[in-house]
Amino acid sequence: LTVFCAVQLRQRKSTQSDLAFFRFPRDPARCQKWVENCRRADLEDKTPDQLNKHYRLCAKHFETSMIFLRDNAIPTIFDLTSHLNNPHSRHRKRIKKLSEDEIRTLKQKKSKPVDETSEQEQKHKEINNSNAQNASAEEGGGEQDEDILPLTLEEKENKEYLKSLFEILILMGKQNIPLDGHETDGLPEGLFTPDNFQALLECRINSGEEVLRKLFETTAVNTLFCSKTQQKQMLEICESCIREETPRELRDSHFFSIITDDVGDLAGEEHLPVLVRFVDESHNLREEFVGFLPYEADAEILAKYCRGQAYIVSSGFSSKMKVVASRLLENYPQAVYTLCSSCALNMWLAKSVPVVGVSVALGTIEEVCSFFHPSPQLLLELDNVISVLFQNNEEKGKELKEICHSQWTGRHDAFEILVDLLQARVLCLDGINSDTNIRWNNYIASRAFVLCRAVTDFDFIVTIVVLKNVLSFTRAFGKNLQGQTSDVFFAASSLTAVLHSLNEVMENIEVYHEFWFEEATNLATKLDIQMKLPGKFRRAQQGNLESQLTSESYYKETLSVPTVEHSIQGLKDIVSEQHLKALKCSSLVPSVMGQRKFNTLEEHHADMYRSDLPNPDKLSAELHCWRIKWKHRGKDIGLPPTIYEALHLPDIKLFPNVYALLKVLCILPVMKVENERYENGGKRLKAYLRNTLTDQRSSNLALPNINLDIKHDLDLMVDTYIKLYTTKSELPTDNSETIENT
Repeated sequence: LTVFCAVQLRQRKSTQSDLAFFRFPRDPARCQKWVENCRRADLEDKTPDQLNKHYRLCAKHFETSMIFLRDNAIPTIFDLTSHLNNPHSRHRKRIKKLSEDEIRTLKQKKSKPVDETSEQEQKHKEINNSNAQNASAEEGGGEQDEDILPLTLEEKENKEYLKSLFEILILMGKQNIPLDGHETDGLPEGLFTPDNFQALLECRINSGEEVLRKLFETTAVNTLFCSKTQQKQMLEICESCIREETPRELRDSHFFSIITDDVGDLAGEEHLPVLVRFVDESHNLREEFVGFLPYEADAEILAKYCRGQAYIVSSGFSSKMKVVASRLLENYPQAVYTLCSSCALNMWLAKSVPVVGVSVALGTIEEVCSFFHPSPQLLLELDNVISVLFQNNEEKGKELKEICHSQWTGRHDAFEILVDLLQARVLCLDGINSDTNIRWNNYIASRAFVLCRAVTDFDFIVTIVVLKNVLSFTRAFGKNLQGQTSDVFFAASSLTAVLHSLNEVMENIEVYHEFWFEEATNLATKLDIQMKLPGKFRRAQQGNLESQLTSESYYKETLSVPTVEHSIQGLKDIVSEQHLKALKCSSLVPSVMGQRKFNTLEEHHADMYRSDLPNPDKLSAELHCWRIKWKHRGKDIGLPPTIYEALHLPDIKLFPNVYALLKVLCILPVMKVENERYENGGKRLKAYLRNTLTDQRSSNLALPNINLDIKHDLDLMVDTYIKLYTTKSELPTDNSETIENT
């Protein structure tokens, strides 16, 4: 940051880290004295505010005893002839040197207004002090607590200063402004401010904020008002205080779920986003972001962060998250490990398969989607290809076009759609790459070429065909499990049949794989793709004359068998017996009771939560009353179809056990959030990660950005900071640093 001395103009800059620069004081009398001693005639007509904002004096104009500038500091060291000996400054515009008579006249001319202004300021200060004392006396009932010492004026100013700093930090977090400014590599010095926090604080000082002005008026201009160390300390306090707001609501709710999202990169380090789901005091289901955990941490340590009755979900089936889940289940037997409603069951199962080919195929699918989806021109090109391919079935073509314009990878039938659209995507990518009209730039054309090679690899073809067929057995189950409340109950009752079907496939894998491989071969022939083993395997088999392994048997052992095995195990892990009992509590929802002809066994399903009920001894009688209430309702009264509507019934508190069980059911992560207005945490988290550069992401600043509507107590933050990092005699600016050459 470049700042010039008002006396010798451009001969000294603030980037000299050993040279301090000071603002002109706003006090009219002192400011006038500084102007007189500078002998700058062009500064005579400028107001103290203008001088304070735009002009500086370097430390060389002050006595050594004044180097920390007290309130009465006056610059006295000037050499107004040195510029005559500088050959580079002889042709500059000369500064008029004031004579003694001119100085005397200037004093007489400005003395009266200065005196009047000083008197007004003094009166204003006295009134403010009097009002503050009166307010304090009123709040305390006219008596001073003997145990609490009154704050000195200096301590009050320091608290106001810290409050301003916290206000700026929260503003930067909410507006997603990074602490660090622009990179200055290769750019002239002083073009950008290297610190956004410093720039915002400077703006508030120049806007006339009294506390900041008074504090920094006597501080070197090239001093960082808040050091990096102090910023880090304040950010940690800010994050901690904001996060404390969520647990307060959780304690009132009694039940909550812990949800983990995909691992994210924050400034080069992997972090695990953590959210909580709970029912608030207004009976609304909410999902709130609580922070990031370092993903490199030991799984045992991660588990310690996750306390209470919780349900945990991960978008992938990593071994580390399995350890976390197992530790939670040991400590909290009622906890359930499951997936989240925002991730389709089939996509979750596919991600859990520990086969390299499957991971590569899923990555390729994401890249192809990201290539087409943001570009209307590329989607239009794909629409044209679909129209040609499905000209004999326009209805099917129209349906596929609509799917292409949506987030189809989140659907339960994503792999069926992928196979149906594969030919259209291959032809479209080929056309973009070989376009002779030069409609596409080199980047798009080259990327289309790379993606086309990836999706026309035989290994990719076999992988998506096998995934489509294996996961077809779980598609309907997943759709019901993550569907409406009435569907969830029937999904819980159909798991046994789904597992039976998959086990039957495993027992007859030779027959099933033969059909799957034939389908993959036919699709490859249709796209003119050569059938071959992966290159890595072929190279490993070179020279092995005894190897009689065919492509069909290779893919059976390395792809079909592990995919079926892990699909079975994945279902057992995320839909455990405990989970099934919890899901079957959905029979408490009146519409489900009606579909079951009011012949359900809710008490049996609720046994696992008996210890959490407010009146467990009265559960049986209460459930009977609840059933009778809806079975013999009036003809004009409908059955509430969702948990959300059941929780908002005006008389729900008359059934305290039912109310508790509905809350438990509601917070299960697999259950769909029925009112999207309260699903803010996950959406804001994805928006933050999408809109923020990796190296500018901060776990501290992310919290106020994602939890935009959570209240924050500035006074609590200030008091916490003072207790942890300062003493009564210590100024908050003692941690300041001088700006180095930037």
